[in-house]
Amino acid sequence: MNENVKRAKLDQRRAPIHEALEKFRNMRVVPFDVPGHKRGRGNPELAAFLGQQCVGLDVNSMKPLDNLCHPVSVIREAEELAADAFGAANAFLMVGGTTSSVQSMVLTACKRGDEIILPRNVHRSVLNALVLCGAVPVYVNPEVDHRLGISLGMKREQVAKAIREHPNAVAVLVNNPTYYGICSDLRAIVQMAHDAGMLCLADEAHGTHFYFGGGLPVSAMAAGADMAAVSMHKSGGSLTQSSLLLIGPNVHAGYVRQIINLTQTTSGSYLLMSSLDISRRNLALRGRKVFHQVADMAEYAREEINAVGGYYAFGKELCNGNSVFDFDTTKLSVHTLDIGLAGIEVYDILRDEYDIQIEFGDIGNILAYLSIGDRPQEVERLVSALAEIKRRYSTDGTGLLSQEYIDPEVAASPQEAFYAPKKSLPLRETEGMVCSEFV
Repeated sequence: MNENVKRAKLDQRRAPIHEALEKFRNMRVVPFDVPGHKRGRGNPELAAFLGQQCVGLDVNSMKPLDNLCHPVSVIREAEELAADAFGAANAFLMVGGTTSSVQSMVLTACKRGDEIILPRNVHRSVLNALVLCGAVPVYVNPEVDHRLGISLGMKREQVAKAIREHPNAVAVLVNNPTYYGICSDLRAIVQMAHDAGMLCLADEAHGTHFYFGGGLPVSAMAAGADMAAVSMHKSGGSLTQSSLLLIGPNVHAGYVRQIINLTQTTSGSYLLMSSLDISRRNLALRGRKVFHQVADMAEYAREEINAVGGYYAFGKELCNGNSVFDFDTTKLSVHTLDIGLAGIEVYDILRDEYDIQIEFGDIGNILAYLSIGDRPQEVERLVSALAEIKRRYSTDGTGLLSQEYIDPEVAASPQEAFYAPKKSLPLRETEGMVCSEFV
């Protein structure tokens, strides 16, 4: 291909799906196809609620708009631009959420009976993929930080041991990062997997910004991983349920497309796809600057919350070179037990009394998710609310539950357990039995 043509094709200022939809909007096409609302005319309440601009672009695959199952024009161009922006050999637009991306990774790497090495704190989508394909998990049980009650990353020696004891495993899966922003030594794990002839897969649901941030942990593609599931709708700014699947040069793109088409809808939403296209453009052009600002906001919030006293907003000081190899400084996680409140209690108070919606609370922590849409004034409001909650509600924390982790025993593959005859019992009557679904 002519180098000038290629460079023009990979102009990150372009958004091919968005451009094709704009052109389509200006044509007077008579719709004798689906969806049945016919640009909103058949459902005026929906059109009034979402707006004509939105329902008018909720269209079906057609000649000028390409087809997600077998893209040859504008969707293919959008995927090539995404691959270029994220440093991947190939990228796939996903409209079934990062769950769909993660499951496509696992189904590409594994078939029935294959072993896959993974941390115990994987997302449920990974285990659900094992139910679908019949592969068997080899768990690497991450250490727990006993003060914070959170799972850490995988230690290098734990991964090496799992590879040594299971030389026929087909892949190693890594969270990059965990929900709390903790990263394993991804480059070392990729090297170990490749040396053993295994693929390395990365669940990057919470790491979209790693591709566009100075001073942030290494991204999966930069570390040499073979596949990565990237949740564009989390920190990347696209619409909920839109995601990307990235692959490296050693994975067959045609086979991945076949796997995706096993489970992904044949009616890909152009609202979701155009949001991926426009968000990729935004990140490619402005991501580095924006995520630098997000990291600065989170760092400011950590300092202010720790100055309140009682709370512990943790950061890079957790890094130990192994199980916490690196930390995502955009994550604002706060340990709450020292003010005598469980994380879920602080979550409820923030929501019910301060109209502040955070991502989640668990037994000991809350997580406020900061990304490209946040502004300093909202961060100030959160810090003030936490200071007030401490003043109004702090109590003696003795007697609060601490988080305990018990290594699981793989008595059956997730698929065998899921499809086996089962019954529902009170927990205390289940000793010696096999759990048949995801807890």
